[in-house]
Amino acid sequence: MFVTLPSRSFDEVRSRLMIVRQVEVTVKMWLRYRKLIRIVSTLFELIFLLDNIINVEIWKNHLVSELCKDQTQIQPSNISETHQAFHHKHTTYCPHLAQLLSPEEELEERNLLDLIAWPKPPSGSEALEFSQTSDPFHSHFSIGNGKNWFVGDQLEVNILMRDFKGRPKPYGGDLLLASLRSPKYGAGVAGQVLDHNNGHYSARFPLLWAGPARVKVTMVHSSEAVAVLRRLREQRPDRVHFSSIFGQGSRSEKTVCNMCLPPDQGPLCNFTDLHTGDPWFCYKPKNLSCYTRNSYVLEGSPDNIIDSNEAWLFRSGINLNVPIHADPSNDIIVLPSTNGTVDLQSHDFFEGGGGDSTQNPDHAKLATSGYYYKEVWRSLGGVTKRQFDSASIIQCLTNKSVYMYGDSTMRQWYEYLVTVIPGIQEIDEEGEVNVGPFRAMDLTHKIVLRFRFHGPPIVSRTAVMARKLRYIANELDGLTGGPDTVVALSLWADFAPFPLEMYLHRLRQIRKAVVRLLDRAPGTVIVIRTPNPRAQKRDLVLNFSDWFSLQMDTVLRAMFEGIDVLLVDAWQMCVAHHQPYDLHPPGVIVKNMVDMMLSYICPDLTGNESRQLKMWLNVIDLI
Repeated sequence: MFVTLPSRSFDEVRSRLMIVRQVEVTVKMWLRYRKLIRIVSTLFELIFLLDNIINVEIWKNHLVSELCKDQTQIQPSNISETHQAFHHKHTTYCPHLAQLLSPEEELEERNLLDLIAWPKPPSGSEALEFSQTSDPFHSHFSIGNGKNWFVGDQLEVNILMRDFKGRPKPYGGDLLLASLRSPKYGAGVAGQVLDHNNGHYSARFPLLWAGPARVKVTMVHSSEAVAVLRRLREQRPDRVHFSSIFGQGSRSEKTVCNMCLPPDQGPLCNFTDLHTGDPWFCYKPKNLSCYTRNSYVLEGSPDNIIDSNEAWLFRSGINLNVPIHADPSNDIIVLPSTNGTVDLQSHDFFEGGGGDSTQNPDHAKLATSGYYYKEVWRSLGGVTKRQFDSASIIQCLTNKSVYMYGDSTMRQWYEYLVTVIPGIQEIDEEGEVNVGPFRAMDLTHKIVLRFRFHGPPIVSRTAVMARKLRYIANELDGLTGGPDTVVALSLWADFAPFPLEMYLHRLRQIRKAVVRLLDRAPGTVIVIRTPNPRAQKRDLVLNFSDWFSLQMDTVLRAMFEGIDVLLVDAWQMCVAHHQPYDLHPPGVIVKNMVDMMLSYICPDLTGNESRQLKMWLNVIDLI
């Protein structure tokens, strides 16, 4: 993925993350081929059951805060035990909810937080004048790499950040996004931005097509603005708040709800999920019980969460999501490869070894998942992406059930498929307008599509019936799975305002459910959509900055690394495209995303895929 990175080794942190799962994944692969899945699955279920029993006993005997004592007295209908909700080391807002992690989870969480460590401005920079902060108009970039560029080469761009007085910045930490595009060919690729921690940055691009191309570099946030965002995430998880309507007969009351609430403002109704531990609380209505909760809705954000000086760091058109100019030009011409035809699908090219590049091979490695050409996403280093029309979609999904869980960016996939599959009919399940649940069926071809929103928080001003809310992990545990089952997940957009530990907890529970599903039904196809950049409007950026999305993107990829899931790289697919960033990408990008998912479900078994399949079949025969 393409992030602003500190100069220290990225591989070192990633390798530590993989140690936790390496043995588990290896054992599962061997057991799968030895046909011991049922035995292992049974053992896992027994262990899981025993673990739950032990945890319940621990919860029963654990000394809880005065808040939890209040919650025990007012248990709502879906809570039989009061237990701690999540682990939250870096925020003092909800220390009473801290849940002890296992040693493995503690190690993983430390490694994940190390993975997203962001360069901090030097001590005392919070007192800087506005003129000393990063200014995209005084900053510039220049294109290096010599006289001529060829397909297969790597292009490197050097970026120098300056402040509003034109002085070079002495430290890093700015959030920069870079892309290389060619409007003539409908082509584009995302660039990898490296932070050298001294005001200098590098942006690197693989050259994947011949012809004219143009570099674009954007400063999304200054390093000083990122420091403010970091403080808000750690210290103000209340900067979006929700409410619920409690009602019985003619009486109704509205109270504040959230993932965590201050313990000193009244008794709480604890709606924390027993199975996943995902927290949700509401203040108890004065004259009604917790059992009478009906609806759930976003209320808004508190005012004045930053001061007037900090507000200067988030000015549209000045230092928020502003392009940086090139010196002297941002245009290049890419020539055909002098080394013959470059195989853009080959592993060698994917790792930076294709073409006639004179770059150091280690220096040239780019985490490039794909690029656009003629508005079509072409994947690299994995399954070849196919293009699907209505007929080929029907052929691919015949006799299959597709379960889509997550946020509104996953709902886009459901809506697209319902639109392009002729003859499919939506079944009325009394779903809410925005959050569902939705279901559609093609009885002729036995295709079933389902969409369900994730459990709270849901950032929607449309009221949602509380009984409609389900947690993804619980839904996955209810699936039978198998070769005719497809699961698509997207979970990020609603979690941006909250401490990252809350997001990690939710992902961890989903990952456990994914592993359980794959254990009992190894043929299940599981596809995960990554986050994407969105419009950075001044009135939303403090809660939904791309910096939050980028960090969630990084930890999501890391948490599912080594698990038998498939990623649709929404981040790169949006950065590489010429359309403006949006929470809900335009139709052309959504089609490419869905086509990528369908390519995973129904791969084109020709070329590399066919050879790899034959290789694995030979390995299985030897076993």
